[in-house]
Amino acid sequence: MLAACAALIEEVGYDGVTTTLIAERAGVAVGSLYQFFPDKRAVVQALTLRNLDTFMAAVVERFSSPTLEHWWDAVDSVFDVYVRMHREVPAFSRLHFGDVVDLRLLDDRRDNNAVIAERLGELIATKFALTLDQVQLPISIAVEAADAVLRMAFRRDQLGDQSVLAEAKILIRGYLSARIGE
Repeated sequence: MLAACAALIEEVGYDGVTTTLIAERAGVAVGSLYQFFPDKRAVVQALTLRNLDTFMAAVVERFSSPTLEHWWDAVDSVFDVYVRMHREVPAFSRLHFGDVVDLRLLDDRRDNNAVIAERLGELIATKFALTLDQVQLPISIAVEAADAVLRMAFRRDQLGDQSVLAEAKILIRGYLSARIGE
């Protein structure tokens, strides 16, 4: 059902998707869909949570690389994973982390970027022996800034304007260098 939802979002956008269309594409009765999901938003929320898990798993895998020597290499890796998912994962380019549906789709207590920033902050703090207090606010601000610049990159070019993507990395690395240090 999630794959069917993703394919439909790619084809007709979030607003064009209905639970009936999802069920038809998935080859199940609408009643079966409602056994798992109360509405379209819930299906999209599950899809978005799956995308977040995929994103975080890819980031963790990159963080385990022996070539990752400094936190800025980790930041570059996060960008690379996001760009790859934007290009390759069905519906990710339209949903991102759910903000087009609801700014609190991932967690009803916090906005989507806060959820992502918390997870990234924990990973970076652990990997590079930094305290969570030391990285959490700077990572939160970096996620917000990166979100805005990445949106610009993908507005300019469906695959991401390479010059804007490069500038985004420079921007975030410079900010975090000033806040976290070299």
